[in-house]
Amino acid sequence: MPLPSRRLSLPANWPAMTGNKGDGAISDQMQIFALPNIPAIQPGDDLCRMIIEYGPATHDIIVIAQKVISKSEGRIVHLGSVSPSQQAEDLALETGKDARVVELVLRESAKVLRAAPGLMIVQHRLGYIMANAGIDASNAGDEDQVILLPENPDRSARQMADAIKDQTDVDVGIIISDSWGRPWRLGTAGFAIGLAGVQSVIDMRGTPDLDGRALQATSIGVGDELAAAASLLMGQANEGRPVVVIRGLQLQSNESCAQDLVRPAEEDLFR
Repeated sequence: MPLPSRRLSLPANWPAMTGNKGDGAISDQMQIFALPNIPAIQPGDDLCRMIIEYGPATHDIIVIAQKVISKSEGRIVHLGSVSPSQQAEDLALETGKDARVVELVLRESAKVLRAAPGLMIVQHRLGYIMANAGIDASNAGDEDQVILLPENPDRSARQMADAIKDQTDVDVGIIISDSWGRPWRLGTAGFAIGLAGVQSVIDMRGTPDLDGRALQATSIGVGDELAAAASLLMGQANEGRPVVVIRGLQLQSNESCAQDLVRPAEEDLFR
C-alpha cells in the first residue's frame, strides 16, 4: 500500500535514510505520516488489524492516540451511571464542574493536588500529574459520556506490539499518546502514557559535548518527543487521524515503558 500523501518528511533529494548515524545521534532524518481511513473506534474493535493493513516495517514507531485505545478497551462511562460522593459534591461546588465527572476524577486519582474554578490537577493512579485525571468528553459520542485513560497503557502498548509481531513477524515500537498542558507554558503537547518496543529515555550523562566536556544531567525524553511530533499530525479536534507512523529511527528496546518517564516524587521540587 503506498504511503499516504499527508506526511512530513525531508525533501526527496536528501540522502536515503540509514537509521542511526553511529556518532551518538539518534538519526539524521525520519518520516512521519498519519494513517488514512481509520474509522470511529467502538468497544471491541480490532485496532491492531486496522494498523496492520498499512504494512508496518521493521523499526516503525506507531503512535496511537489514547482515546482510540480507551474506546477499543471499553473505557467509556455514561455519566448517568455515576453517583457522586460527598467529596465530589464539595469539589464540584469549588470547581464548577459536574459532580459526576469529579467523582470519576477522584476514582482515577491517587491525590488531588490543586482545585480551582474549571480545573482539577491530580496525581493519576498511574503516577502522572495531569488535569482532570485525563478524563475527556470530546469525541466521546453521546454528550453524556466521558472517556477514561486505559487501565494500563504500558500493557496495552505491549499487547499491540506483540500482536503485530505475531501476525506480521515485524518488530515495531508502540507509543500511546495523550495531550496535556504544561507548567509555565501555553498550549498542549503530546506525551507518552504507554510505550513498548522503543526507548523511552536516553541517558546522555557522561557523553562529551562539542568541547569535550562530559554532560552532567542531560537525558532525552524520547517517548514524549515522539508523542509530541505525532500530535502535530493527529490534531486536537475533528481531524480523525489517531494513528501516526514514525519511520527512520532505530530506537528499539524491549525493556522501556512509559512509566520510565515519570519523575520520582522525591526528585520533584514543585509538588
